[in-house]
Parts: sequence; structure tokens; C-alpha cells
Amino acid sequence: MKKIAPLLLLISALSTPAGAEQTAATAGTIEVCVSNIRSSNGTVGVALFNTKKGFPGKNEKAIEGKNVPAGEQCVVVFENVPYGTYAVSVLHDENGNGKMDKAFLGIPKEGFGTSNNPKLKMGPPSFSDSQFDLAQQKMTLNINMKYLRNPEEKK
Repeated sequence: MKKIAPLLLLISALSTPAGAEQTAATAGTIEVCVSNIRSSNGTVGVALFNTKKGFPGKNEKAIEGKNVPAGEQCVVVFENVPYGTYAVSVLHDENGNGKMDKAFLGIPKEGFGTSNNPKLKMGPPSFSDSQFDLAQQKMTLNINMKYLRNPEEKK
């Protein structure tokens, strides 16, 4: 019995630091830098999704969302995000009504963007075109706003 106790202490001492390191490195920070914002009117909303369900326009399905005043460039930070696969959507809500305003045939009147800045196709960008893997302590995403309509066009 006396020989077993020191062996257990040695095993415990050797295994604890490795286990502690693995649990400490399971979450990171995502910094979202939004550029090409055409005006300082309204707010810029940034939503973080971990599934395609609701992406990109149904922010209530996002795991986290933040709004900041619009400016030339906006930065939003999501902290303590568990490592995994995500996508980010951005809306420049110029009139402050809390939603994406659309014109005929659903064409957005306000600015939008998603992670990876995918090329525009018919319809909104997909989760798979916008997804990225968070597997490090800090990640920076640069998203360029896209505007399909001029604000002076007839409403």
C-alpha cells in the first residue's frame, strides 16, 4: 500500500497540467471589422451563427448579436466563443427600423455583408460560402459592406 500512494501522486502530478491546458484552450475571440459603410446613419448589426438555420437574415436564430453606431468603419468583438464552425452576417440598418428593407423582388435597400465576402449570386449568401473555423484564441474577420441600391433611388 505504501508503494501505490507515491505512484498515484506521480500520475496525478503528470496528468493535471496537460488536462488543464486542454480545457483552457477551447474558446476564443472573434473580432469583426466592417468597412465600406456608405454613411453614418443608423446602426450596424453583426450576428454570429453556428448553423445555417436562419442565416443570414434571421438574427433571432443567431447565437449572439451586437449593434453599434454606423461609422466609416465599425468593429464588433465576440468573446469566449467555443471553438467550432461559424458564419457572420452584417446589416447596415440606415433608417434604424431594426430590419433589412427590401425593394421589388426582395432586392436589399440597405447594406449587408457576410464573413468570407462571397461573390454575390441570386439570393443571399449561404452559410457554407460564409463559414469559417474558430480554432485559435483570436481571429479577425474583415467584412466589406455591399449596397445594391443608391439611397437616392425612388422608394
